[in-house]
Order: sequence, then C-alpha cells, then structure tokens
Amino acid sequence: MEEVSPADLARALYAALAAGDRDRLDALLHPEFTGRTAEGMPFGIGGDHDSPGAMRRNGWGRIARHFEARAEPERFLDLADGRLLVTGRYRGLGKQGGAPLDAAFAHLITIDRGRIKALEQYTDTARWHDAAGPLRTVLLDFTAGVATLRLNRPDHGNAIDTDMADDLAEAATQVAERPDVRAVLIAANGPNFTVGGDLGLFAGTGREQLPNRLRRMIDSYHLAIERLTSIDAPVVAAVRGGAGGGGLGLLYAADMVVAADDARFALGYGALGLTADGGNTWFLPRMVGMRRAQELFLLNRRLTAQEALAFGLVSRLAPGDAVETEAAALAATLAAGPTRAFGAVRRMLRQSFETGLSDQLEAEKDSIVAASRSDDAKEGIAAFVAKRRPQFRGG
Repeated sequence: MEEVSPADLARALYAALAAGDRDRLDALLHPEFTGRTAEGMPFGIGGDHDSPGAMRRNGWGRIARHFEARAEPERFLDLADGRLLVTGRYRGLGKQGGAPLDAAFAHLITIDRGRIKALEQYTDTARWHDAAGPLRTVLLDFTAGVATLRLNRPDHGNAIDTDMADDLAEAATQVAERPDVRAVLIAANGPNFTVGGDLGLFAGTGREQLPNRLRRMIDSYHLAIERLTSIDAPVVAAVRGGAGGGGLGLLYAADMVVAADDARFALGYGALGLTADGGNTWFLPRMVGMRRAQELFLLNRRLTAQEALAFGLVSRLAPGDAVETEAAALAATLAAGPTRAFGAVRRMLRQSFETGLSDQLEAEKDSIVAASRSDDAKEGIAAFVAKRRPQFRGG
C-alpha cells in the first residue's frame, strides 16, 4: 500500500474539517493527538487541547459555533525536524455580523505513522476578533485602567445561557490580554446580578442533548472564571438583587464584593437534582467553612445580605442605590495601586490552602524579591520616605 505524503494528509484534514466529517477526522488524527490554537482567539478558542476530543470540542468546535469559515491552504513545506509547515488563509464570516474573515495562518503539523499527532496554529487573531462581531449578552468597557464587565440580560435575570458563557469567556480573555487593565469591575444591568444558569434553556433542551449542551456552556464559563482569577488586576463585584447558582463564580473571582443590603444569595442545585459548577465546591468551603458550605448545598438555604456578610461571602454592604458607586470607587483605588504586586498576592492567597508552610514561605520570599526589582517598589519606597502618596504605574 502506497504511503500517503504529509501534504496529502494535511489536505485530507482540511477537507474533513470543511465537510464536518467526524469519521474522517477520527481516522486522520492520532490517538495521542494534541492541538494548540493561537492565544488571543475570540470565544476562548485559544489554548492547548490535549486529545482529539478536546480539539474537536474546544478548538474546531468553537470555531464552527461562532464562524462560517474554512482554512484554505496555499503552501506546504517539509521542515528539517520532520514537521510539515502549511501556510494559507482563513476565509469566511462570523455568525454575529462582524467583518468578513480573511486571516493568514501557519500550521505546524506533526505526523506519526501515517496519522496527524500534533497541530500548532498561528494566525492573525485581530482579524478573528473583527469577524466575531460585538459581544451579545455582556458589555465591556475600558476606562482609566478599569475594565467594566457588565452582565446584560436583565429581562432574564442575567441568567447564564450559552451565549453569555461564550461572551464571558471572550470578555475575560480580552481583559487578560490588555496590559493597561489595572482593575476589573463586574456589575449587572437590571434588578438582579444573576440568577445562575438559564433554567428555561435547560427545560427546552432534550434530555439526550442536555449533557453536551451543559458541557459546552460550562467549559466557556469556567474558562472565564479561570482567566479572571489568574490576571494581576484585582477584581471588584457589585451585587444587587439575587445572585445564585453558578453565577456565584463571578463573586469568587472577585477580591472584593460590595452587595446591596437587600441582596439575596442561594445555590439552588439541590432543588434541581443537579450538583455544582462555577467553582462552588472549591471556593465556597474556603470562604465560609466546610460546615456552612454543606448546609448551603444540602438544605438549599438562602442567605440574606447580612448573613452573606457574616459568612464571609461578601466584603461589605451598601444601600442598593450606592452599590455600584462604592464598587467603582474601590476599583478606581485598586487601579492606582501596584498591579503586578497585587497579582502576586492574589495568586499566593489562593494557593495557600494547598501549600505547606515551608513552601509558602519560599513563595513569599521569591515573590517579594521579584517585586523589589519593579518600578512600583522603587516608587513606593521613595514615597514612604518622602511622606507623600505613591504614584504607581502598575509595572
């Protein structure tokens, strides 16, 4: 049987992707296939995918959900290290009405025993963002170093559906990619912060389809939480009305939460026969203690704003009409701080629950030594000696 050339294997891959031929893809991809899509792609598409299934779901699958696009290869070049370099262009349209997509790409493809074992994608991500069109269910604004991310499904209680999960992943990615962001404010339009998952969507989805729909939606939403917790910029949340279910994950991503004195908080999973998402089983015991977390999950207990404050779920309370003003003031204060140092502290605080004392002491030492080399540390020390207010620049 004649051996298929790497270029012909690559052509077959592009043809299978264009046709949506799952069986052909399965035949072409090595069982140990790994993929890497360009960081900075919209809708959380960028990143590493450690299996054929992960690449189909979170790489090519997300592209297909948001774009009518195809890869058009133009050149194939065998490299000295055995890999194949393919260059060409992506062409098509975003499904949300953005600009036509016309983006150059380069793919590095590894072949092993007649199957594709790895693919690394490089492309002009700015062109993909232009084609993606505007965010649909959240608003994102960048002003004076503060990124304001605002949930915008007020008529649905800001319930998290597939579009909102994707938009949150995209918004969090945009925030993470901007070095000028020095604080983030999470807020919401309408009377509620978020009621959690969109139960109307769940009820309207067939029993056989619901698990896959949930998986795709939660993948995007969890990516948003991970991005918001990993950035240097501190995060402030402003909560009015109800906050529930997986939507609490946005509060966990925040370093400070300002809640209205009549706000309400609940998990609600037990009443639905479901378990948890949004990081509830990880963050909640750390914030309120294991016994309280067990009670909240198993008895579906609802918390008043005052109880949420006593439990440690929120940082402070304010009158409903002053919540966003106070939260915005906190974000502005934090945006004037030493952003890189704040980022190191955010990470060390979260890892402290899993790290032994000796390792945490070592991490503190390394972190403060690194911070001492920064321009912000130089400014902070000079301002202290001069008895003046420091002018941090976030570097």
